[in-house]
Amino acid sequence: DHSADARDHSQSARSASPAGAAECQVQRHVSRRLNLRVAPGEEVWSLERVRHIGTEPLALLHNYLPVDLIDLEAVDLAEHGLYETLRERGVLMRVAKQRIGARKGDARECELLGEKRSAPLLTMQRTSYDDAGGAVEFGTHLYRPDLYTFELTLVDR
Repeated sequence: DHSADARDHSQSARSASPAGAAECQVQRHVSRRLNLRVAPGEEVWSLERVRHIGTEPLALLHNYLPVDLIDLEAVDLAEHGLYETLRERGVLMRVAKQRIGARKGDARECELLGEKRSAPLLTMQRTSYDDAGGAVEFGTHLYRPDLYTFELTLVDR
């Protein structure tokens, strides 16, 4: 797992702001993942970043957050990570629901990750919840399988 060595390099398809974040109207699938915190048509932050290890692209990260949670235009995510920034602002994430899979990347995704067109990529969808149980972030991420592994600990309850 190379994630500890990775650094964010912010990019956005919707904004040229330094944080790489843009407000957009929430789509139904994002609203469902953020539960009752945002309704379809409300504004959310849409953040797209490419994470690197050294000069190698590692992951394409797309996150959605409620706009009332944090002002992402005032944050330098190349300097401080998203979760670090949220913790500094008092957002304490306690639980996340995560789905891991794989699929072929599209032309844009593969180009951003330095892969051949239609290359297989690892996928991850995550909804993170704060200490009060509210959904605070929904992310869809793509990882290069040659540079990233998922490590899980399974516990019987």
